[in-house]
Amino acid sequence: MSNTEKPRPGPDVAVLLAAALVLTVYMWLFLHAESQLGVAVLLVAAGVFVILSRRMGVTQKLEHAAAGRPGLSRSLAIVGGLALIAAFRDQHFILLMLCAVLLYSTACLGLTVQFGYSGVANFAGAAFFGIGSYATAVLSTHTAVPHLVVIVISGLVAAAIGSLLILPVLRTRGHYAALVTIAFGILFKTFIEVNDLLGGPQGLQVPGMKLFGFVLNDGIAVPGVELSFYVAYAVLSLAMFAGVYALVGALERSWVGLSMDVVRTDETAAATFGLHIARWKVIAFTMGNFFAGIAGSLYGMVSGFVAPNNFTFADSLLMLSIVILGGLGNIVGLIPAAVIVLVLPEKLQFIQEYRFLLFASLVIVILLFRPQGLLPRKTRLFFRRGRAQ
Repeated sequence: MSNTEKPRPGPDVAVLLAAALVLTVYMWLFLHAESQLGVAVLLVAAGVFVILSRRMGVTQKLEHAAAGRPGLSRSLAIVGGLALIAAFRDQHFILLMLCAVLLYSTACLGLTVQFGYSGVANFAGAAFFGIGSYATAVLSTHTAVPHLVVIVISGLVAAAIGSLLILPVLRTRGHYAALVTIAFGILFKTFIEVNDLLGGPQGLQVPGMKLFGFVLNDGIAVPGVELSFYVAYAVLSLAMFAGVYALVGALERSWVGLSMDVVRTDETAAATFGLHIARWKVIAFTMGNFFAGIAGSLYGMVSGFVAPNNFTFADSLLMLSIVILGGLGNIVGLIPAAVIVLVLPEKLQFIQEYRFLLFASLVIVILLFRPQGLLPRKTRLFFRRGRAQ
């Protein structure tokens, strides 16, 4: 094959199609399962399948295929998400869980930019998520700004308020920087609890989203088909996650992502080679808070209500659990980790009361035995490997 001839579709396409079909069917079975025994059987089956796949080399083939055809991988993932939404089109609770997984994963993309790329610790992810929700509640109730614009403004508000932390975060490192963000998260919750204009401890109602004249809370009427009003929110959540995912993926592959990696790895070496440490940390921190803000904005519209207890320090730890469990710096692992952290406790009711104990134990086990997470971030490659000719 000549150097100018395009490679023909090979086994990579078949591998990706088969993987997408298996994962979509498995998620349908998992979300559809109602008995505790059925969920347990599916979990055991998933564990056995992963072990056998690694031993038989299937995992390596899948990783090679995904790396060779990233566009097809992302397209199949979107198609799989749409298929699940269509399959559960009349199931309110399942669609709500899908929205939560997608929106929390979007916020965790912001944490990945901060923590995974540039090394800026942020233990107040839920606070910036909540800022987006509260900004949406206020703007939607008291202004006539279109709701798509409200989402963007809410993200900008979260980024702007986060700028108050830039100076103390830049002047501290490691545990001290983490303590600054923890203090901010606690202050945010206390502030909205004592502020009557923001509903105090009772919270605020958030109007449903209006999009091009359609009120999404009224649902979409299709003759002969029963549709939950959460269908439209689930599609919007998927679109938001896909858009932010594409942006963060492009950021990682660019010289901006490379600069952030150098800053995270060794600040002294980065400064020696002329990189402005503070600039890249500010960019990462601001961008991450913006992503958390827009995710919180749409989450507020989905839930229809926001209260201080929805954005506690425990919720920030939950977001960090997703980032660490999925693989620090690897955006591919966010969705599987979010499903484990958010959906699994809903399916296994007996661990509901102990879910935070489960999350803490899970993070400890991951850090001890697999610190790189379930799906470790691959080593950065600057040149594509040539195909066999």
